[in-house]
Amino acid sequence: DFCLGQVFSKDKTFRPRKRFEPGTQRFELYKRAQASLKSGLDLRKVVQLPEGESINDWIAVHVVDFFNRINLIYGTVSEFCSEKTCPIMSGGPRYEYRWQDGDQYKKPTKLPALIYMNLLMNWIESLINNEDIFPTRVGVPFPKNFQQVCKKILSRLFRVFVHVYIHHFDIICNMGAEAHINTCYKHYYYFISEFTLIDQSELRPLKEMTERICH
Repeated sequence: DFCLGQVFSKDKTFRPRKRFEPGTQRFELYKRAQASLKSGLDLRKVVQLPEGESINDWIAVHVVDFFNRINLIYGTVSEFCSEKTCPIMSGGPRYEYRWQDGDQYKKPTKLPALIYMNLLMNWIESLINNEDIFPTRVGVPFPKNFQQVCKKILSRLFRVFVHVYIHHFDIICNMGAEAHINTCYKHYYYFISEFTLIDQSELRPLKEMTERICH
């Protein structure tokens, strides 16, 4: 049974946050990335790979961070995103997203946005917590398909922005959260652009929004 009470905690966080272990290389990278963000530097510069750092570590840090942030963004609108208001996971009439995970849903399946989001966050969380894909121990290499996995995660996280911007933007504006979400989106957009992590065709649903806030 799909029980809403299990999905949402009282503080609006859609999921508990995934944290970096203090003392690890990735924790240091994360702190550096956060410090650059807070310093008011141009976001295009903030996403660039720091000299001497590993690209996979840099991508891992950002994938986890975007997962946390986008989780919170959806958490803020989730109570307004019901099976009645959003019976299909979509971005307007032209874009519809179906869920497939090769496990419970072997074929692309139409689902209400809320259920889609829950499955998506569970799926990403299980990948991030999988030591074979996101190794946390020093000296353990990333798998060969690491960037492919990250591209898939990032392209699915993009769908959360699509749904929130197109279907729940009025709620975001009413909450006074527009600037915060725009900054998060810009950060995400510059990052995926810097390392070509998403196919341009995937970005079409937010083309006008992207031009307005990122160029």
